[in-house]
Amino acid sequence: MKTIYKILISAAVAATCWSCSKDYLDTYPTSSTSAATIFETTENAKLAVNGIARIMTSQHLSTQGFCGEGTIKYMFGEFPGENYSIPNLTGWSTVLNNEYITRNTSSYTYYPWFYYYMMIGNANEILRNIDAAEGPQAEKDFITAQALTFRAYAYTMLVQLYCYRWADSENGTAVSKLNNGLVLRTEENMDNTDVPLSSSGAVYELIYSDLQRAVDLFTSCGIDRDPDDLWLPNIDVANATWARAALSKQDYATALEKATLAKADYPLMTNDEYQSGFNAPNQEWIFGSFGGSEENLYYYSYFAYVGYDAGSSRVRGNPSCISRELFEEIPATDIRKGMYLDPISEDNYSSSNGELTNDDLIAEYKTKYPSITSAHKLAAYNQLKVGVAGTPGIGYLNHFRSAEMYLIIAESNYFLSNEQAAREAMNELTRDSGRDPQYNCDASGEALLDEIKLYWDIELFLEGFDWFNKKRWNEPLVRHSFDEGGNFNSLMSNDRDVEFGNRWTYVTPLIEIQYNRALQ
Repeated sequence: MKTIYKILISAAVAATCWSCSKDYLDTYPTSSTSAATIFETTENAKLAVNGIARIMTSQHLSTQGFCGEGTIKYMFGEFPGENYSIPNLTGWSTVLNNEYITRNTSSYTYYPWFYYYMMIGNANEILRNIDAAEGPQAEKDFITAQALTFRAYAYTMLVQLYCYRWADSENGTAVSKLNNGLVLRTEENMDNTDVPLSSSGAVYELIYSDLQRAVDLFTSCGIDRDPDDLWLPNIDVANATWARAALSKQDYATALEKATLAKADYPLMTNDEYQSGFNAPNQEWIFGSFGGSEENLYYYSYFAYVGYDAGSSRVRGNPSCISRELFEEIPATDIRKGMYLDPISEDNYSSSNGELTNDDLIAEYKTKYPSITSAHKLAAYNQLKVGVAGTPGIGYLNHFRSAEMYLIIAESNYFLSNEQAAREAMNELTRDSGRDPQYNCDASGEALLDEIKLYWDIELFLEGFDWFNKKRWNEPLVRHSFDEGGNFNSLMSNDRDVEFGNRWTYVTPLIEIQYNRALQ
């Protein structure tokens, strides 16, 4: 992977990375290396596939906080939700409160659009050129399937950000100029700058079509990724992407089918693995990004922003915390309870910013977690789940793991009126895995759905799901300040109803409007 990255960088990231010129979606190479050269052979084309993987863990827009998929997880999935608190970071209150969601000039509104369309543009280049490459047909088919999967993944994330939730979409037909819809760019129209917005239904149709073709090609080509190359798509990544997309579309039968397929070869991690920092691949990981020390983002990475022991000043002075309410919902018998700092009493921390004030408790946790230095502040409900593999913020980043698939299976079965199957999935995830040997799911009806939602929050905290789930469920979010018995700073204790901010939907960025005359 290290060698591949260096080759890609020297060849202008396989000559398919999009530049930031006045034509911000320009796909022409930024060096003398041409697309014809890159796609001359299937061996060369493999570098272009690796280039997309590299995009997912690279700095973008010359901005420290925009670091590929990691940014989507913490800044778009966790910051605006109700389970993540960083009470000392008042200067970021507008971001944490999601106040930029309807500002089309904001870089926060623009970043996901730029990032995911960069992935899509690279995938489109591969799809347009791969058939002419020299090499075995099986390799061409495998590369095609990988590009289709990357494209489907990018559109799956975009549709959740820039389109209304499915419940508000008029069964996928609604599209509103500049505030609800996506530009569908494929290999067939990628040279056309002027493309109107399409509805979420049209986006899902493309996602499903791409993934069906990808699954068919992965199956027929007889090739799989190297077991260590978890940053590259294979058939399991395609099925996992399909499961997530189908759940967002409320297509529960498809979500159930694809999640079951996706997790089949990825057993749930052990308790030791679960408690080891979430920074290295294990048997449960289906898809992720490379995160070794040879190729790291230093202070730009996901881990440098949220890892409890990161060497960044951001983390040392502003620890990430789980919400008090979610912490208190975790059973005492669950290993996940121990992955957060229990302050024991309100007397042990500041009532303004949550910072620990009890020296004995501080010493206890710094002894238990020796990678936390004397320079690190600790806070009530400090997260101790995600840590770094090396300073300042090194770590592999997960995008799909089997736990998500179990939760998709449980939720889908619930909505398909298969409550017993939903309970079985919940028990497999939590009791049978050893996360909580005392757990037993016996709820039914609305209580069962509430339990499934709770364990989405418990299991996947800090992995980028909170805001996306709340939007999908059409639920408001509620944050309580310290004065109200929670652990949010008063500047970030704002509640959000389901109509907030264009129904939790990012507006079309101004830079797309300026580039695309179909939107003017």
